[in-house]
Formats: sequence, C-alpha cells, structure tokens
Amino acid sequence: MIGKTLSHYRVLDKLGAGGMGAVYRAEDTRLKREVALKVLPADMAENLDWLRRFQREAELVASLNHPGIVTIYSVEEADGLHFLTMELVQGQTLADLVPSGGMDLDRFLEIAVPLAQALAAAHDRGVTHRDLKPANVMVTPEGQIKVLDFVLAKLLVTDDAIDQTLMPTEALTQAGLVMGTIPYMAPEQLEGRSVDHRCDIFSMGILLHEMVTGERPFKGESSASLISAILRDRPHSITDSRSDVPRQLDRVIQRCLQKDPERRYQTAKDLRNDLEDLPAELKPVISDQPRSVAVLPLKDMSPQKDQDYFCEGIAEDIINALSKVADLRVASRMAAFQIVDKTTDPKEIGERLTVETVLSGSVRKAGNRVRISAELVNVQDSALLWSERYDRELEDVFEVQDEISESIVKALQVTLSPKEKKAIQHQAAVDVRAYEYYLRGRNLFHRGIKKTYERGLQMFDRAIEIDPNFAAPYAGIADSSSLLYLYFDKSEDNLKRADEASRKALELAAESPEAHASRGLALSLQERFLEAEEAFEAAIRLDPKLFEAHYFYGRSSWQQSKLQEAAQHFERASEVRPEDFQSICLLSSVYHGLGDSEKAKDCHQRGLEVIEKHLDLNPDDARALYLGSGALIGVGKTEQGLEWAAKAVEIDPDDAAILYNVACTYSNARRLEDA
Repeated sequence: MIGKTLSHYRVLDKLGAGGMGAVYRAEDTRLKREVALKVLPADMAENLDWLRRFQREAELVASLNHPGIVTIYSVEEADGLHFLTMELVQGQTLADLVPSGGMDLDRFLEIAVPLAQALAAAHDRGVTHRDLKPANVMVTPEGQIKVLDFVLAKLLVTDDAIDQTLMPTEALTQAGLVMGTIPYMAPEQLEGRSVDHRCDIFSMGILLHEMVTGERPFKGESSASLISAILRDRPHSITDSRSDVPRQLDRVIQRCLQKDPERRYQTAKDLRNDLEDLPAELKPVISDQPRSVAVLPLKDMSPQKDQDYFCEGIAEDIINALSKVADLRVASRMAAFQIVDKTTDPKEIGERLTVETVLSGSVRKAGNRVRISAELVNVQDSALLWSERYDRELEDVFEVQDEISESIVKALQVTLSPKEKKAIQHQAAVDVRAYEYYLRGRNLFHRGIKKTYERGLQMFDRAIEIDPNFAAPYAGIADSSSLLYLYFDKSEDNLKRADEASRKALELAAESPEAHASRGLALSLQERFLEAEEAFEAAIRLDPKLFEAHYFYGRSSWQQSKLQEAAQHFERASEVRPEDFQSICLLSSVYHGLGDSEKAKDCHQRGLEVIEKHLDLNPDDARALYLGSGALIGVGKTEQGLEWAAKAVEIDPDDAAILYNVACTYSNARRLEDA
C-alpha cells in the first residue's frame, strides 16, 4: 500500500494494524493536508448490510465535532477498498503514558477531566464507545486528549451473546471480529446483555484506576478467570497502592466500577463534575494555612469622580472569581470595602482582615478607553509582589479582570484545579454597556435599603434591554425582589418577579452558582422547599464557598423548623464569611430552639465581637444595632442592649423590619409594654 494512491489520497506509511483493519498516514492531494486512512478488512467490506450501518454510524460520529474526539472526514471507496478518512493525531496513547506506579495526581486530572468531557459529548448525541481502553485514547504533544475508534467500536460490539468458546487472549472475537477488550469491558457486555452508555462509565473506571495505580483493578491468568473477576470480584482500592491519594478519588472510581449499571454514575457529566470537584488534597500543599488576600475597591481617577460603581464593580468581580479558588481565602466585599474608610495602610488592613496580601489599584475611564492599574503587596513588609497597568478598550475590561485574577493566583503560588481555572474566567461575551448598568445595579443593591433595591432593579432592567442574554442582571433582579419581599414588601409581585428572573438566570447560566443560589432563595420564599434545597445544593456543589447559598439555605431550613440542618448551614456561612454578623446572630436563635443554651450564648458572644468591629466602621447600621441588641441581652448586658435597640429605631423609625426586631429585643428583656 505504501506509495499507492487511493482516490486523491497518497499513502505515505503504515501506522498500525488490527482486527478492524490497517491504519495509514496519507496525503490528501486536493486539500494539501495529511490524514489518517483506516482501510477496512475485505470480509467486512463484502457485507453490504454492515457497510450501510457503517456509513450511518460514521455520519453520526462525524457530527460530534468535539475537540476530544477524533474528527471523521469521510467514508470512501477506491480500487475495491473501503476506507475511512480521519484527523491524523500525533502523540502517544494512554497505554504509553501510564508509568508502572501510576501518574502524578496533577497529570491524572489533566487527562481524566477532558476524557470524561469527551465521553459526555458523545453520550449527549447518543453515541456509546463500548471499547474504551488506553490504546483508544491519544494525548497530543500539546496535551490535547483524543478518543479514537468510536464508529468501529459501536458497530462491532453488538448486543449478541458472547461466543462461549473463549480464546486465551484479552480480545474477545466473534466471526473474527473484535467485540471488545476483556480487561476494560463492563459486566453486562461480558454477559451479552443489552448495553447503553453506562458501559463506558465502567470502562472509564478501569482506566482511571490504571492511571492512578499503574495496574488494572481486575486480573486473571486467562480470559475465563479475568471475566470471572470482572463479574464477581470487588475492585481493589486505589489507596491499597497509593497512600497519597484522597479517599474521595477512590469513591469516584469505585462508583464507576459498580457491577449494576443503576449504581454507577448515570452520566459522564456527573463523573466529570466529581472529578473537577476533587478536594484540595489532590493539589500540592504550599503551607498549613491557605494563602489570603483582600481586594480593595479601586480608586476612581476620572476627572468627574463619578465612576465609583464601575471601580467597585470591577473589584467585586475579582473578589467573586478568586473566592472560587479552594486554597485561597479572600476577604469579603463588605469587609474589604469598609476598611478603606478607616485606613489604607497595608499592614493595618492585614491585621484587621487577617490577610497576608492586599490588592489595590485605580481606574480611569474616558469614552471607550479604560486604564486599570493594580498592585499586590505583602502586608508584613509592604513588598510589591506584582503590579501591572492595562490600557485597553472598554470592551476588554473582562479580559483585564481575568488577567488580574490569574496574576494574583500565580503571585501567591496557588495551584488551580481544572475546574478552578475555568471558574475564574468570564465564560460568556457580554455587551459592555449592559455590564455598566449591571454594575450600577450591584452598587445600589449593596446599600441594602428599600429605595436602593428599587433603584437597582431599574439598572438591571436597563442592562437586560441592552443584552437580553446577560444572565447576571436576571439574578440581580431575583435577589433584589426576594430581599424586598423578605424585609420590606410582602407583595405577590415581588415573589413573582423573583421567581421569573431566577428561572431566566438559570436558563442562561446553568453552571453559575450565583444563579442557583438566587433560584433557591426565590423558591424558599414561595415555600417550595424541596426545589429550593436542590438549587442550594447545586450552588454549593459548584462553589463550596458561596456565602449566600449557605446563609439562605440556613434560613430555608429554619423556616421548616429543621433546626439541626439550619445550624449546619449557618455555621458554614459564618466560616465562609467570618465578618458577617447575621449568620452568627441567627445561629444563636437556632441553638435556643434546640435547647442548647451554652452554644446560643457562645454565638451571642461571637456575634457581638463581629458587630462591634462592624459598627466601628459603620456606626449607623441599624440592622447591626438591632441584631447586636439581642446579642447583648443574651450575654446579660441588658441596658446596653436596650440602648442599641433605641438607637436603631432612631436611625429609621419607619422601617418595619427594624421595629419588629426591636420589639423582639424588648420582649426578651421582659419590657413587654415597650415591645
């Protein structure tokens, strides 16, 4: 065949051969590119029914168009030979890459996650591989994963019973055709039962086990003993071979290897998600404590000094991105933005916020141009760790935010998981004019009073008018409407708007933890608690450090009198954002309900410590005052508590939420007439 021309393909050399035909490297003389040719064996090519099926399956696989699946160009015939033309992939197979002791865990993730993504893409289109094995997974010199032989594997691994006469080789054959490779086959394949995409999940489990340990989970001296092991034996735990791997990874692999398909992962997407969610144990430990940073609001350098919303919005987006990194503790927006009213000294900021680094900078926006300067300093010695100035078009502001987030992570030597790398980047194109209105809305939202929520809604509406596919303003509408309902106006209109906007946000951004949290809050206010729990769980799965998900999950549980669950969620909320006093104060009420007076008193004391620091920066925060008044009475400081309650009413005597909570304070102090 070498040197021969089939149609317009000049055969250059042979790459390999097997039961499903020989593979050649060839030049497409029309398009001037190299391709791979798979020439089918004569006995296959003579079966017209098989060829028709082959054509249909090739068309289906060709439509997948996924970077992790080898692209099929055409099915052709020339000089009596039938062949498949495909993307030519350079690189090594997974079989060549797995060392005897297993892969480094970072390298494992680099291959396992995109491999699961490729499977998920195929399964979504109804394509099952059925012969997934190391030889069918290529890794290019650039690190790209490519899955081979989808078409032939599906056609040749039929649902018919396996031939009862087994050869002492690892490949099962029927009428001379490979039906699958025994060490990587699922039990239902070996038993000749009907199979679906979940057989690929089982094969994937074997691959993952082999990648981690260098060995397959099932062994046998012959085909018969190997089949028996797959059908009956419990797979060896990866922790038997590797003491440095977390048990969560072992659980992922064990779930893939369940004998019963119903007990495996039901989709490759679920498997991919769990691989991406593997804990920080998988990553090299840099220090006993996570690295930490406070992102301060950027200074407004515009001549008119009217760009606060823009400066604060960019900083908030950077905070939100960095908060998704497991090995990085980020001071909350509230703490970082309030501290600059008291001090700009990095060392003092570090002491107050208990962070080791501070990011500060400035923004100057003029017309369609923006200049952003940023610098990261060590709080102990004010040493400059990183700095940069960006002069860009306004529409490039998202790219600048991504670059700043990535630069901070790099400067702090934090290792990112594949999921975290994706999470800190903007995922969708957004009209920059809509983004500006969204930032105006967020700026108003954070002021937390009725008129600013209402004004913020107008800004979010304007953002959506400009860009109807921008998910974040819908979440802003949902949250504003929910909080208006919760604290100010129990109207059905607010409930309805929160419901509709949260559904739309999730429709546009199904992978957004913030959208799931917004949906959970809206559902809980409608007392649709089961749906709300699903939404909160999804938010936490996507971002375990999302304060709003934990806090409002706690409130939802509290509404249902699920006090133990409420306590867990409020505790987690206070861990995620220790400077927030609301979750700690509500936690004290939960412990009172559980009859645990010691824990309730401890929460009162913890809450007071946080509130006092907060009031030092915000002396007229009525919410902090009325929650603090209850905490003071809880620790026996009744007179001071009543003073704080009176001051809260004095600040805003017409606020129903303040009046209700102060009435509760008076009741707890046995001042029933005042209540």
